[in-house]
Amino acid sequence: MAGKLSGLGATITVDDASAAANDISNDVTNYEFATPRGVQDTTGVNKSAMERLLLLADFSVTLNGVYNIDSAKSHLTLSSVSSTSVARTVKLQPINAATPYLSCETLFTDYQVSRADSGALTWQAPGVLQDGTTPTWTNS
Repeated sequence: MAGKLSGLGATITVDDASAAANDISNDVTNYEFATPRGVQDTTGVNKSAMERLLLLADFSVTLNGVYNIDSAKSHLTLSSVSSTSVARTVKLQPINAATPYLSCETLFTDYQVSRADSGALTWQAPGVLQDGTTPTWTNS
């Protein structure tokens, strides 16, 4: 595997409401994901600098894309977010099958569709960690 890589050529799969993994990479125009950790301030009055402990791990994702009603693509995968309360596996794999990936059980909290004044029809779907499993990068 190469050292430094660009962000070109990612694969993003998201489960639909029936747990079928759908590759929606072609519909996603950009994405953000984060794996933050909670922090507890433990600084005593005898310190001159901050003292902290790392706490629980978390995961969040925001997918943005182009509206696509084809079978197993973005709209049919995400349109049931408002009517189903199911966790969906999200797998983010920058580049290709030879690179590390991050896979998490995710609760999508919204599926927002927007029509711009130019006529562009796009969507945004934010999600958060569901099952308490620490988000961990896996090497292919």
